Amino acid sequence: MRTRVLRLLRRPWTAAVAAVALVVSVLVAMPASGAAAAACRVDHTVDAWAGGYTARVRVTNLGPAVDDWRLTWTYTGDQQVTSAWNATVTQTGTSVVAVNTDWNGTIPTGGTAEFGVQGTWRSAAPAPDDFALNGSSCGGDGGTPPTTPSPSTPPPTTTPPPSAECGDAVICSGFEDQTGPEPSGDWRFTAPDCQGTGTVAVDSAVSHTGGRSLRVDGRAGYCNHAFVAHAADLSSVGPVLYARMWVRHTTSLPASHVTFVSMPDSAQGGRALRVGGQNGALQWNRESDDATLPAQSPAGVALSRPLPTDGWQCLRFAVDTSAGHLDTWLGDEQVPGLHADGVPTQDVDQQWLARGGAPRPTALRLGWESYATGDDTLWFDDVAVGSAPIGC
Repeated sequence: MRTRVLRLLRRPWTAAVAAVALVVSVLVAMPASGAAAAACRVDHTVDAWAGGYTARVRVTNLGPAVDDWRLTWTYTGDQQVTSAWNATVTQTGTSVVAVNTDWNGTIPTGGTAEFGVQGTWRSAAPAPDDFALNGSSCGGDGGTPPTTPSPSTPPPTTTPPPSAECGDAVICSGFEDQTGPEPSGDWRFTAPDCQGTGTVAVDSAVSHTGGRSLRVDGRAGYCNHAFVAHAADLSSVGPVLYARMWVRHTTSLPASHVTFVSMPDSAQGGRALRVGGQNGALQWNRESDDATLPAQSPAGVALSRPLPTDGWQCLRFAVDTSAGHLDTWLGDEQVPGLHADGVPTQDVDQQWLARGGAPRPTALRLGWESYATGDDTLWFDDVAVGSAPIGC
């Protein structure tokens, strides 16, 4: 006897594309004569946009314990896997095979294994079918597939796509109101812990739009903090706080830890929730316990992205102040390693979730803070923070 549940959830659109979460849950109870085949359940969650997707796959073993697992499924659209984490994933035609890594091969009865894939699609990307664990089916027929977004016919939604305009955002600044070289008005220089040779200035020679931006000459060394803080109180923004900023910098993110966005967090007693880099890639960092998202393992770092140099980059993030979830986008790409959804994932948010609760940012600071090596020159422009999604 088997049951199959299919559910379509909506999320806010990213700029010019729709982000859709598809959740497929399949449960099969094997007959007594099938003791050699493991019963299983698969939860398959997709974040999809026009032409691409990431999927988080959780398989629950409802049969005898296994020491090595092999999960197979069939795509019913033209999806094509391009990369994966926490599993080795290969695809032939529409058939996909995911095999455990060295560290997550054992699944006890009732236990789970979780991994992720990233890929592309062209015309259709309905829910996968025919999940099987070590050859034992986790579900058979395809059911009724959900509507899949396409570039020409996005799915119906009650949430409009996020606009690049600020709207009624609490912070909406292109620095065009700055009249001198020193930050003024709602923006003021600050060095949260200690001040050195790092500097901040209004730049009228480099900008993303308009004629001004904020320039930060960041210097290495712990006591070279150089930031500007906005006067807005973000305590009531939410329950999901959305931020968008355009960033340009000149030196690749270093191996050591650096920060360029710092937000005092009341959930940490005022210590900072920080966006920066380590091991050459973007990361979140929590000042109170130094937890990072993703974990700074090779696999975790590979799931993040570098911040490209010598060009303007649109960095966006969402902080759910009630559930504690985090999402991060570089342009229109959601970064898999900078995603925390409350379900611990090895090399991504396992450490992050184990150490802390839901953040509550109260202010925004932009600048540079290095904890070892790492000079950089950065520009910020078109900065916005509000309670609704803000596009690039």
